[in-house]
Amino acid sequence: MRRLFAKPVRWTSLSLAQQFLLLGGLVSLGAMIIVGAFVSSLIETAVTRNSAASTALYVDSVIAPLLPDMQTSDTLSDSVKRALDETLGQGALGKRLMSFRLWRPDGTILYSNEKNLIGQKLEISEDLRTALTGTMVAEFDDVDDVDDVGSETERDSGLPLLEIYNPVLQPWSGEVVGVLEFYEVATDFQHSLNHARLQSWLAVIAFTISFFAILSVLVFRGSRTIDSQRRTLRQRVDELSELLSQNGELHARVQRATQRTTALNERYLRRLGAELHDGPAQLVALAALKIDSDIVSSPRTPRRTRDSEIASIKSSLDEAMQEIRTICSGLVLPQIEGANLREIIERALKAHMQRTGTQVELTMSPNFPPLSLSAKICVFRFLQEALNNSFRHGGGVGQSVVQTFDDTDISITVSDTGPGFDPAGILPSSLGLSGLRERVESLGGRFSLETSSQGTVIAMSLTLNEMEPV
Repeated sequence: MRRLFAKPVRWTSLSLAQQFLLLGGLVSLGAMIIVGAFVSSLIETAVTRNSAASTALYVDSVIAPLLPDMQTSDTLSDSVKRALDETLGQGALGKRLMSFRLWRPDGTILYSNEKNLIGQKLEISEDLRTALTGTMVAEFDDVDDVDDVGSETERDSGLPLLEIYNPVLQPWSGEVVGVLEFYEVATDFQHSLNHARLQSWLAVIAFTISFFAILSVLVFRGSRTIDSQRRTLRQRVDELSELLSQNGELHARVQRATQRTTALNERYLRRLGAELHDGPAQLVALAALKIDSDIVSSPRTPRRTRDSEIASIKSSLDEAMQEIRTICSGLVLPQIEGANLREIIERALKAHMQRTGTQVELTMSPNFPPLSLSAKICVFRFLQEALNNSFRHGGGVGQSVVQTFDDTDISITVSDTGPGFDPAGILPSSLGLSGLRERVESLGGRFSLETSSQGTVIAMSLTLNEMEPV
């Protein structure tokens, strides 16, 4: 038996193009209505406010000179009222304004072209309250929407009106001392507004139809190729997934490499600054101290002693120059590359005692683990700076060096029994102790400083398993 009713069409059986035509058409229609209403509302608001602002400015420029000081006067004189009657009843304002009222902040009508309203105190409306805060209020109303205040003149006029509440400001203080309420005949304004509304709706409709037509063409063309490309896409999914996985691994490797490069560059710059300060700068500073000593400057110093001291100064300067050349050529203390820990410590102490003529007591552990070049440089520079600091601030009194090793940590302590110094007095730009601290901590070590009137103790320790390989 033949079926009398056709089977309903299922949504999923429709093609993408058909689904787009149905659903997209409904969405476009709704969007067109919403956008059109929104744009029309914006245009009406903007046009109303601009027109009201120009009218309010014109009215204010004409009326304001006629008004007395509103802060000191509660009423208007007869001469002011006559001037307002003549101004509002004749000329351009008489043709443009349907009614006019001047409000005091307490709701009293000081003036109106409807004489029966003058002196009445009415309830303050929302628009009037807003104007009293200093904000102009403008509304375009048909005759049925006019506020019922005082009379039926506006309602009975049958004309479209632009209702404006314009605050009156005191010139020298900017304080709101009153509000001008007036109704402008807005026949031309209504025509312009209707024309703007029509133009905005036509523009929205034309844009929506054009946009939907272009999208429809694109959807129809796309739907023809989707089926043929679907199989190809399925084949490429696995390839793309594998490529994405490889790309993720490469990205992670690049990030790690970038981080390592940044860290290495920063460590290199810090080490370079520390090398310049802890090496040549210390030797030059020592030579400067000796130049200022009495041995060189006193005329009573024997010639042989003075020549010996000058030779020592020259030796320090030569050594500083040599270290500068070594750093510039990329060779950092090549003389300690093949030395063990004992030799490095003894060499640093020997150089210090030869330069300063002081004695340093040395205590060392019997075991000396192998160290990397960076650790050797760190130990040498630590001893050089710490002993030089002890000589500068403590006069080299009671200097001693103690080295210990407990299978995991290498510790070196430099102490003296001098008067100590105030760490707070060290300038932020000083690289001495801060450079030492950064040098030690960059290798994963620990740095400490204790100073008092009984002496100073500077200590460092390095953990073998946290240092770079030898």
